Amino acid sequence: MFEVFSSGYYLGRLYVEPSDGDTAALQRRQHERVNEQVYADDGVSRTDYPLVMKVGTRHYRVEGDADVPADTLVVPRDTLDEAGIDNPPALSEVLLARPGHARRLYEAGAV
Repeated sequence: MFEVFSSGYYLGRLYVEPSDGDTAALQRRQHERVNEQVYADDGVSRTDYPLVMKVGTRHYRVEGDADVPADTLVVPRDTLDEAGIDNPPALSEVLLARPGHARRLYEAGAV
């Protein structure tokens, strides 16, 4: 689903859709699988730990949600412009922050 892109991110492609909620979400099973693959090596054993993803210029704290379709990232509707999504649902490049970078983004309050 994601491959190494840079020292701070993995790169993947997901459908990005608007949501009426106030948080970003990924299908729960995919969220858990990505969490295990990416963050478990950094000592995180909980698979419900939020992922940090970037779409366009916007970083999101991504939770798992059973109601989200597979291979889809739902984001709050009012952030679509920042994410560069003009005509949702759109297949988009999504950056997944690597553990150290995700930690820095949390500490800086960017997510």
